[in-house]
Amino acid sequence: MHRLFLVLFFCVAASLPALAAERWETLPPTPQPVATQRAGHAAVNGISIYYRVYGDAPVQGGTPVILLHGGLANADYWGHQVEALAPHHRVVVMDSRGHGRSTRDARPYGYDLMADDVVALMDELKIAKADIVGWSDGGIIGLDLALRHKDRVGKVFAFAANSVTSGVKDGVEKNPTFAAFIERAGHEYEVNSATPNAYDDFVAQISKMWAEQPNWTDAQLQSITSPVWIVDGDHDEAIKREHTEYLASTIPRAGLLILPNASHFAFLQDPELFNAAMLRFLDGK
Repeated sequence: MHRLFLVLFFCVAASLPALAAERWETLPPTPQPVATQRAGHAAVNGISIYYRVYGDAPVQGGTPVILLHGGLANADYWGHQVEALAPHHRVVVMDSRGHGRSTRDARPYGYDLMADDVVALMDELKIAKADIVGWSDGGIIGLDLALRHKDRVGKVFAFAANSVTSGVKDGVEKNPTFAAFIERAGHEYEVNSATPNAYDDFVAQISKMWAEQPNWTDAQLQSITSPVWIVDGDHDEAIKREHTEYLASTIPRAGLLILPNASHFAFLQDPELFNAAMLRFLDGK
């Protein structure tokens, strides 16, 4: 795949109402779960993973796609993307370990472990290989899969990911939009989790992982052979722009896509543009 650099500052943006310029400051509602009869819990890798499957076996050459959510969140956040993908792909969403309706064990959180969870679920669902769409921690897990499970991964659409801890902005948790997400995630955790009163401990454990991981070298990133797009919003509250550009310049043949007037939550703020980019990458459209 050729190197692709798309900075989507469309001229039409200048003609939009003033409020539209502040879309990146909003946190739209979490989508309602998309209905499916193929949902459940899989006992894999020492935990119970909640998952949902959409669409039939891949049609017209469409490969299976696994959607991986960000830290503190759950699979419901992908509702707009499920609707865009399901007509042409088998789509799997899952709650990462300890998130949403999935459980965890005593092992500390780590991206290698969470990537192994994805592979274990693929084995359970008899999926030999899949494309990955990941947001934030999910994007990191997607890159981890491309590093450590090369034969199981096709394309990786990594939105708002980082490869070293220094790629994250200091004080992101104080940003009003990101703080609102943390608060919302707490309420959703109480509703979904088997340990509804343990949110503070959950955040502490995840925060420890964020403080220490990931820490990949240039050589590791340069070993990735999967087609990759590195994607972010132009107003991401969490990830430094220079780090996003570094990822795209270091991973061989990676594309770089910056979505306009959007933040760490672009898939909620502008799902039409996000989905158009996602489908163009996955389907070559």
